[in-house]
Amino acid sequence: MKVGMTLQLTSFGDKPDIETYQDELSLMEMSEAVGFDSVWALDHHFTGYVMSPDPTQLLSYVAGRTKRVQLGTAVIVLPWHDPVAIAEKIALLDVVSGGRTIFGFGRGAATVEYNGFRINMEEARDRFVESAIIIRKGLTQPSFSFDGKYYKIPEIQIRPRPISHPENRFYASSVSPESAEIMAKLGLGVLIIAQRSWEDTAADYARYRETAIANNIRPRPPIGLLNILVSDDAREAAELGSTHLEAMWDSIDTHYHFSDGHLRGVKGYEFYAKLEKTYSKLQADAEAKVKAIEFFRSLHAAGTPEQVLEKLRYIHQTVALEHVIGTFAFGGLPFPKLERSFKLFSEKVLPVLKNDPAFAYPHDKIGQTHAGASK
Repeated sequence: MKVGMTLQLTSFGDKPDIETYQDELSLMEMSEAVGFDSVWALDHHFTGYVMSPDPTQLLSYVAGRTKRVQLGTAVIVLPWHDPVAIAEKIALLDVVSGGRTIFGFGRGAATVEYNGFRINMEEARDRFVESAIIIRKGLTQPSFSFDGKYYKIPEIQIRPRPISHPENRFYASSVSPESAEIMAKLGLGVLIIAQRSWEDTAADYARYRETAIANNIRPRPPIGLLNILVSDDAREAAELGSTHLEAMWDSIDTHYHFSDGHLRGVKGYEFYAKLEKTYSKLQADAEAKVKAIEFFRSLHAAGTPEQVLEKLRYIHQTVALEHVIGTFAFGGLPFPKLERSFKLFSEKVLPVLKNDPAFAYPHDKIGQTHAGASK
C-alpha cells in the first residue's frame, strides 16, 4: 500500500496562520526520509478552514523540497476555476516535479466559496464535467478548442507540455452516490474522503466500478483519505482523538453550514440537502450530536500503533485501497502531540502498511464487477 500525508492547514483558536504553515511544512520536510509516498494539498478559500488557496503552487514548493514523493491534490474544485488555467498549472507542476503528480478534482459544497468566486452552485455539476473534459483535451492534444455551455475556448495550446501523462492519474472525490457514476463515465478514479460509513463507501465504489466497466473504462483502485492519530498510550489516544476529532467535526460545519438548510432546492446538491435535517437536529439535540460525532470518529483512526493498524486493516478489508492518505494535523492538535503522532506512525505503522501483504492491493480485482464476473 502507498501512504501519503495531507497539508491540512486549518486555523484553530488564535494561532497565527504562519505558525500553522510552519508546523505542517515541518512534517512535510520529514515525510520523504521516513518513507511516505506522497504529499497532498487541498483547495479552499475565504475562511480559516484549510488555508490552501492554490494547491498546485503549494505543491511546487513541496516539489522543490523533495525528490521522490508524489504530489497530489485533494482536491482542485473545478467549478471555481478557469479550466484552461488549471490545465496549465497541471502541466507546469508535472514538468518541474519530473512527473510526480496525482490530481484529484471535486465539485465543492461550501456556499461561502461559491459566493466568493461568483459562481452559481446550480451550475456546479455541469461546470465540473465541462472542465474535466477541457483539462483532459488540453493535456492530451497538441492543440484543442471547446464549445460548451459554460466554456467556449478557441484553438489554443497548453505549454509547456506535460511529461508523464498526468491524465492517467486523474481522480475525483466522491461523497454522494450520484457522483461515483459521473466519475466513472469521465474516466476518473475515486478519491474517498471519509464521511460515509466504510460499508456505504464500498457500495459506492462497487457502483463506480460497474459503471466504468459498462462504459468500457478500466476502473482504478481507490485512494482513501482519513484522519490519523497515534500515541503510545491508548487512553491518551482516545482522549486526544475525542477532543480533536470533535473540533474537526465542528470546523467542517462552521465552514460548510450544512445545518442551515441553504442547499435545499439547489440543483445537483440533493444529497447534501438531505444532510440538513441531520445537521439541524444535531444543533438542537446534544445527545444526537454526541452520537454523530462518535460516528464521525469511527470513520478515522486514533489509537496506539496496534489499534491504528487494526482500524486500517478493517478499512482495507472493506474497501481495498491502493493508496491511503493520512491527515495528522486536525482539530487544533497541539504541535508536540502532532509531531509525536506523526513520528510514531512513521516508525511503527507506515512500514507495516508498505510491506505487509495484508495491505497489498488485490490487482486481480480490477476490472471485475461487484459479483466478481470479468467483463
